[in-house]
Parts: sequence; C-alpha cells; structure tokens
Amino acid sequence: MPREGYQEDLDALRDDVLYMSEIVLDRLRMGLDALERKDDEQAREVIERDDEINQLYLDLEQDCIDLLALQQPVAGDLRFVAATFKILTDLERIGDLATNLGGYTLDAEQEVFPEVDVQSIGEDTIEMVEDSMVAYAESDPDQCYGLAERDDAIDDRCRDASALVVRDLIERELEGPTSDEDVERLMQDVSRVLLTIRDLERVGDHAVNIAARTLYMVENDDDLLY
Repeated sequence: MPREGYQEDLDALRDDVLYMSEIVLDRLRMGLDALERKDDEQAREVIERDDEINQLYLDLEQDCIDLLALQQPVAGDLRFVAATFKILTDLERIGDLATNLGGYTLDAEQEVFPEVDVQSIGEDTIEMVEDSMVAYAESDPDQCYGLAERDDAIDDRCRDASALVVRDLIERELEGPTSDEDVERLMQDVSRVLLTIRDLERVGDHAVNIAARTLYMVENDDDLLY
C-alpha cells in the first residue's frame, strides 16, 4: 500500500463503511416491514442475505488491519481507524438483529398485543442509526450527544412496552382456565414480542455505540464510551 495513496485509502474506508450501513439499514427496514405485514417471503430474504453483510464486515475489518499494519497511522488517523473498526462490529450486529426480525416473522402465527407499537419503536431506532452514521460521515460531535439522549427515551418506551405485554399476560391468565396448548401458544407469542422489543432496544444501543466511537474519533473524547 503506497504511502502516497494513504489519504485515499482512509477516504475509501469511510465510504465503504457508509455503504455497509446503507445495506444494514435496508435489511432492518425490510425486517420491520416483514414483521408488520407477516410477509414470510421477505423475512426469508432478510435472513438469507445476511451473508452479504457478514462478508462486507470481514472485508472492511481486513482493510482496517492493513491500514494499521502497513501505514501505522497516528493521532487522529489512528483514532479514525480504531473507531471504524469498532463501528463495523456494531453494524454487523445490527444486521444480525434484522435477521432476528425475519425469524420472528416466520414464527408468528397471528397478530398479538396490537397495543404494543413495535413499528414506531423500530422506526425511531432506524432513525437513530441513520443519524449516527451521518455523525460519522460528517465528524459531528454535537449529534453524538443528542443520540445518547434519544436512547434514554427509547429505553423507556421499550420498558413500558415490555411491561404492557407482561400485564396483558397476567390479565389473560386471570380470566379463567385455559388448556395447556393455549398456554404454550400464548407463552410463545409473549416470548416473541418481548424478544422483538429487546432487539429493537439493542439497535438503539448500537447507534449510541457508533456515536460514542465517532465522538472519540473526532475529539479524542471518551465521554460516551461504556
């Protein structure tokens, strides 16, 4: 890797990470949409195309390793490569969570707990990931802090949604005796919805991780790292 192409390689790495984020976000939207419409075909597509994200992750991880080993970046460039290395992991894991949504779609036999607005929570977490990648692309520290604050609201909504599901389960159980088969089906539905809420909350957490790494990259500030 010639030294004269060093800055071009850094720019290309950033562009490739942004490209990967677009694919990840597309899969996340597809997974959420499949869950809402009970679209098994689209759910399978999300699951089957996860390999594309995994391969991108491995390729870009290798690019980071090559930059570290061959160019030995220092100061801001070193923080950029190190932060990017971590951000790639967050994007890959968001892709895994999108795959989970596809799996939950295939497992669902009927719509349950319509009072839990999973779609709204999902749309907000998608927006958080989009904004975290804008912060990364534009090296914007102000947006990083804003994302951390928004995640608190997502956490509260997920906590309330989970409590609503559990309360509904208890109320149904108190209504009267049910067969073992009905109980088993209900427990599967409850588990699926709670896992969906948990995974969407994790998407928000990964968005904050991206913001935290971006803040460290731009200002050498580890305030949001945890």
